Amino acid sequence: MFPQVKREVRAESLNHRLLVQAGFIDQLMAGSWSLLPLGWRTVAKICQIIREEMEAINCQEMLMPLLHPKEIWNETGRWDQADEIMYKLRDKRKKEFVLSFTHEEIVMDLLRKNVSSYKNLPVSVFHFSTKFRNEPRARAGILRGREFMMKDAYSAHASEADLLDYYREMKQAYAKIFTRLGFKFKITEAAGGVFTTRNTHEFQVLTPSGEDTIYYCDQCSWSVNKEIFKGNSGDRCPVCRKGKVVEGRAIEVGNIFPLGTMYAEKMGMLFTDKDGQKKPVWFGSYGIGPTRVMGALVEVFHDEKGMIWPKSVAPYQAYLLNLKTDGEAVYQKLTDSGVEVLWDDREDVSAGVKFANADLIGLPIRLVVSEKTKGKIEWKDRNKTKVELLRLDEVVKRCRAK
Repeated sequence: MFPQVKREVRAESLNHRLLVQAGFIDQLMAGSWSLLPLGWRTVAKICQIIREEMEAINCQEMLMPLLHPKEIWNETGRWDQADEIMYKLRDKRKKEFVLSFTHEEIVMDLLRKNVSSYKNLPVSVFHFSTKFRNEPRARAGILRGREFMMKDAYSAHASEADLLDYYREMKQAYAKIFTRLGFKFKITEAAGGVFTTRNTHEFQVLTPSGEDTIYYCDQCSWSVNKEIFKGNSGDRCPVCRKGKVVEGRAIEVGNIFPLGTMYAEKMGMLFTDKDGQKKPVWFGSYGIGPTRVMGALVEVFHDEKGMIWPKSVAPYQAYLLNLKTDGEAVYQKLTDSGVEVLWDDREDVSAGVKFANADLIGLPIRLVVSEKTKGKIEWKDRNKTKVELLRLDEVVKRCRAK
């Protein structure tokens, strides 16, 4: 079934308007979204890029529960500390639970059940799961939801030095992920919020629609979040001393936290080191929100006609539309050749509507079959104005090369 494209959507944010209008997502209520087939295909490709880079640094995939007992959150004090953003509930037996907004306590519980010696360390795991956060005002479309998908990873180490080595490795993996996604980003120092008293690092994408304010050097890689910035825009860079400090709006697409030993100390996660001494593990956590990433991609990659998806995450490679002629043979040849094609075979809409929908949905390539093309296929890249006429075999060859 072809996506149900809407003529007009009223929304505060661009990603909300375009993703709903193009049939990628649907809003159930404030902060709660269904991923429709196009949206799910996009998020699945985002997740696969993340998965590949996590596995490249020996981070193992798993899956953890979403419903957590009060007792485990009491061990770290976060049942009360994080109360404002938690969704808490009580069952018929008056037992209290919380819907997961993160999984540090759950991982630490797994570690204390399975790790007793330095020989069992380091450990690094990740999962993709739903998170629930009681946002006071869910806004900015899919960028800030009360229920959303998160890739959260966790690592445990025998020493601070080993944690910091892996933290740097994870930082590099995140840089690879966001580069593959097509972003230009700033690695920004920030506060730890309800996760840690240490400073952390955010991956921020500069865009006028961003919710965060960051300060960065126009000559080097230095960047900090507004909440820890000391100084003024226009100051000399405190690191390279050559560039100037620039203020910018940005969207946070990922963050990493060097948590230290606090969680292990509070939850009694001790291991025996090489000298036979009992010590707490050094802990880190690392998050990326795939659904938030999809919204950020729309905020960054669009024009007045619609979305412009990077090839790495586009739900399909090509948008095929036929005008007053049969496109089935072309569609079949392309799909048999391994090209991902969204075929607009609707007969009850005009050519103008089909062209507008192609631009709105924003796949990398638009292909047109009509009487005017005389046995050839019209090729147009979404981000270019040039139109070419190609033979079918040429289209297949070029699609495979892109």
